[in-house]
Amino acid sequence: MTTDLFDLSGKIAVVTGASRGIGAEIARLLAAQGAHVIVSSRKQEDCQKVVDAIVTNGGSAEANACHIGEMAQIEALFASLEQTHGRLDVLVNNAATNPYFGPITETDPAIFQKTVDVNIRGYFYMSSFAAKLMAKHGGGSIINVASVNGVVPGFQQGIYSITKAAVISMTKAFAVECAAAGVRCNALLPGLTDTRFASVLVNTPAILKQALAHVPMRRVAQPSEMAGAALYFASAASSYTTGAVLNVDGGYLSV
Repeated sequence: MTTDLFDLSGKIAVVTGASRGIGAEIARLLAAQGAHVIVSSRKQEDCQKVVDAIVTNGGSAEANACHIGEMAQIEALFASLEQTHGRLDVLVNNAATNPYFGPITETDPAIFQKTVDVNIRGYFYMSSFAAKLMAKHGGGSIINVASVNGVVPGFQQGIYSITKAAVISMTKAFAVECAAAGVRCNALLPGLTDTRFASVLVNTPAILKQALAHVPMRRVAQPSEMAGAALYFASAASSYTTGAVLNVDGGYLSV
């Protein structure tokens, strides 16, 4: 009898930033593998569109809006989750912001704070709440969507790159401290991906040509190409993997 290591039947998963792009693709794949997925992003109506698509395809999902830059909304999300489901098996921290593209020395303090609040504080407290809830039921998997910019800072993306470097370090810190409770924490690092989030890079020919010159596969990734890495980390296939950082970048960080 063959065991499907990627089967998520009976699992409860939360995916943030799941109304489009990488988050939506991860939500769809986790649901296709049997998980009940809480699709979360800032706007309830956008989340519901993804939920409707999942349900139409035979999956199980619900929408629960949450702006991870707001502590009160994080607390409300987990209160609702615990009341409704009583457990959490998978958290995908994917929501992020990158509101500034320009010289690092010209970073406005408000932009700096907004980026830190979402990309560091948001990930940290989502992970903290999730780890405590997971520990009550034997463990779970936290997956942080970081970025290759956390390793090689993106040009004129200074504060964003700094926050993504922090996410990589955060992943390892949670992995070490939460392992005894059965909670694993891993990160995936997307390279240049065709999303609205990266539209300024993908849709500007001169920038795109320069960027692809450093990607051995010489193409931009599709959001769906990030979902398999998340499924691996969410599933029993990675049961002995924690603190790992998986590059999904077309070879960018290998050059």
